[in-house]
Amino acid sequence: MFVITGITGQVGSTLARNLLAQEHEVRAVVRDATKGNIWREQGCEVVVADMYDKQSLSRAFTGAEAVFILLPPNFDPSPDFSESCAIIANIFAALQESNPKKVVCLSTIGAQATQRNLLSQLSEMESRLSHVSMPIAFLRAAWFMENSVWDIVPARDQKVLHSLLQPLDKAFPMVATADVGRTAAQMMLQQWDGVRLVELEGPHRVTPLQIADSLGRLLGVKVQAQSVPRNTWESMFRDQGMNNPLPRIQMLDGFNEGWIEFAGSPQRGTVELDTVLRGLVERLG
Repeated sequence: MFVITGITGQVGSTLARNLLAQEHEVRAVVRDATKGNIWREQGCEVVVADMYDKQSLSRAFTGAEAVFILLPPNFDPSPDFSESCAIIANIFAALQESNPKKVVCLSTIGAQATQRNLLSQLSEMESRLSHVSMPIAFLRAAWFMENSVWDIVPARDQKVLHSLLQPLDKAFPMVATADVGRTAAQMMLQQWDGVRLVELEGPHRVTPLQIADSLGRLLGVKVQAQSVPRNTWESMFRDQGMNNPLPRIQMLDGFNEGWIEFAGSPQRGTVELDTVLRGLVERLG
């Protein structure tokens, strides 16, 4: 039995479909029972569990050949990351109690960075879960290409891509969620001892200028990339409703300044930027 948390997301759903296609038994862990219906129809066992409830997690993980952990994203955390730390503690306790044969966790590029930033929540996850008693692997993925979904409407309507990644001609490590889910499925089926790190990016690094050019071709308009001045970020994020924008700003600084980077030589995915953007454009109509 392969247990998947975060199955309703892009990575988790791709992972599940890959395992189901190979006729493996999959247990979908969901917080809302109604969201499990689509997976029950595809042959999954569905278990309702809450990341803040250790006992429900332990029941969900019991009897697993492998468990996939996706820490719920929190883009506006408390300054001490208390929300994520509480979830990580529950996951650790549930894994120790249920004792699955192995664990694969979705982590991030730059998890080894010592500078505090939004991704430090995943650094904390790696640090804590590295001490579980079963083999565990961390899949450190690059910036998701699908984050460009927020660029499509401004590109279509205003013919502008407002970029927080800067400078505009810098090539950033990015990856498609399809590649992340497929790699996670491969890892769930593999064997190893102790703690394992796998780093993953797409076939090519991508500049904001390339994103603007690709969107322009797909939308049939000329899209101009423009840098959003850093001194406007805090007020912009607060206007969007954020209470604590500093970790997000620090993360962007890490990508732009280059200290959020892979620790070694990452594996390469196969899905190109144009493929991802075409799917996003078609989805938004």
